[in-house]
This record gives sequence, C-alpha cells and structure tokens, in this order.
Amino acid sequence: MSLLSLEGISKRFGGLQAVSDVSFSVDQGSIKALIGPNGAGKTTLFNLISGVLPPDSGTITFNGTKVQGLMPHQVASRGMARTFQHIRLFPKMTVLENIMIGRHIHSKAGFVAGMLSLPFTWNEEKQIRGKSLEVLNFLGIAEFASAEAASLAYGQQRIVELGRALACEPKLLLLDEPAAGLNMRETAEMGRLIARIRDTGITVLIVEHDMSLVMNISDEIIVLSYGRKIADDKPLAIQKNQEVIRVYLGEEDA
Repeated sequence: MSLLSLEGISKRFGGLQAVSDVSFSVDQGSIKALIGPNGAGKTTLFNLISGVLPPDSGTITFNGTKVQGLMPHQVASRGMARTFQHIRLFPKMTVLENIMIGRHIHSKAGFVAGMLSLPFTWNEEKQIRGKSLEVLNFLGIAEFASAEAASLAYGQQRIVELGRALACEPKLLLLDEPAAGLNMRETAEMGRLIARIRDTGITVLIVEHDMSLVMNISDEIIVLSYGRKIADDKPLAIQKNQEVIRVYLGEEDA
C-alpha cells in the first residue's frame, strides 16, 4: 500500500527545469532512497513533497490526501516530518528542548494560554517533555538531555535533529543526507538507526550520497538525472542498471 504517491511532478526555476515529470510511490513501512548526481533535483523534490515549494504541475498524494500547494506546517500536521542537509538545531538550547520543539506540533495550547500559564498548559508541557525523553531513550542519547546542543559532537547533533523529526510522530520521515559529514562508524550507526525507525512502522524516504548506506538499508531506490527519473527498482537491480552506472555510479565504480 502506497503512503506517498507522486504523479507527473515538475518544477522550473526560470530557464532551469529542476524536476521534470517525475512519478513514483513509497510503500507504507518501507525505506525508499532517492539518489542521483549533484544537481539532479533531489532536494528540490524533497521541498516539493514537504510543501516548501509548490510544483508547477502534477499531484502529490500523502496518506490518501492531495497535499501539493499546502504550506509546510499543514503538510507536517498530516504526519510528515523532515531533516535537512545542513543541521538546523538551536545551539544554545538543550538537547531535550530541541526535541520538544518537534513535539509542539501536537500542542493544543495557544499563544495566549501559554502566556497566562493556564493549568492545562502545564499538563501538556509535562506530556511533551515525557514523550521527548522517550525519543531520546530510543535514540540512545538520553544522557545528553540537559546538555547544550552545540556542545555535542557533530554525529550526535545529527541524531538530535533526527530525534526532533521523530518527536512529531510522523507517518513519513524525509531524511536529506543524514550521513553527510559522518565517519564510517557513525554512518553505520545511522544506518542501523534508520532501519530501527522503519521497523517501528514509520515510512522513510531518504536522499543520500553514501551508496553503501543506501544499498544496505533501502527496500527500493529511485534514481534522478537532470531532474528526470531514470530508474526505480530494488537495490540489486539498480546496481546492475546500465543507465544508472553511466550517469551516476560511473563505469570505473561499477
């Protein structure tokens, strides 16, 4: 069963056709990777899916509802969360506070209620804190709950950003190069973590350049080149696809 479906999605920036007539689906409970050379349109496609950009044409259906043209917070409220290629934590806030920010999408208390510190806002804040601590425990970084985010090592900050997205309790998690800047050990750890997230029932769509990570954890892989889809298949078939080898992996790597 497809949780996310794209049909004929296109996006142009002036004279540049960033995404051209792309269609694919992501099955519920799977990990699907989106790969391709720099400039292939991967991040643009992520921005179209998450509502950061509107498509010029085509439809995006998420959990049975068309979401193209919605604002990012509206898409997020329907059960979609994402991370970014460059870490976007609040460095002076604690790790727990950064996670709690992701959780506040489920908050029912408005601005006025928060300012007045009404009793039900205290209970809600307690619940948000408790759920955020559960996320930290799942990620194995609960010991850093009270530490400033900026004090953590780079790889740990990557995990905190992942945790902030998980705190939204998403149905679909969009990961934009989660292994960027990580060493081999950290990349392997990130791969195991993403697989664990999938095993909890969360569907994952990932953009990643580390081919070892992609091949190890993905159920399916879609390949873009110059904004067009050139392949969409199982990892083994992608490794043998001559068009993919030519435009992305290169003959020598293949």
